[in-house]
Amino acid sequence: MLLSRNEALDLLRRYIKNERMIAHSLASEAVMRALALRLGRDPEKWAQAGLLHDLDVEITNADPAIHALETARILTGLGIDGDVVDAIRMHNEMATGLERETEFQHALAAGETITGLITATAMVYPDKKVASVKPKSVVKRMKEKAFAASVRREAILECEKIGLTLDEFAALSINAMAEIADEIGL
Repeated sequence: MLLSRNEALDLLRRYIKNERMIAHSLASEAVMRALALRLGRDPEKWAQAGLLHDLDVEITNADPAIHALETARILTGLGIDGDVVDAIRMHNEMATGLERETEFQHALAAGETITGLITATAMVYPDKKVASVKPKSVVKRMKEKAFAASVRREAILECEKIGLTLDEFAALSINAMAEIADEIGL
């Protein structure tokens, strides 16, 4: 089962109070929807994983050893689709120590991670807008050790495991985020 978007947003807001985290979740939802459409997968299922992937970030203090496991427990208790729960559980490899196996798992790891890099890249532009960001800028920033210190580059490179080049993935993600720029404050 999947929640309606309104139910998912209510659930997100029940657990997440930080507006920046909510914006990150909305951006991840948009990127995952775009990825699903590009790959011919279920956009609602993939978008829901993007929206809810960090549901436990505040209650676990983003502890890498347990982050995503509490979300998986909460969503399993609600009867959420098992593929969604598995993708969310696997987006944080530090908690499970397991290798991602499915296209969905690789996509969520890449999709939720690139939103942070695009946001950070936008912040270096005078107008601080996603529309100012170019794919080459994202790729360049990803390769800069200091700039990308808080971004798991390996997770972004998961895009290659679903058949997208890094440039194509960056462009798709920027476009998805630009469509909701007002909602996420960028």
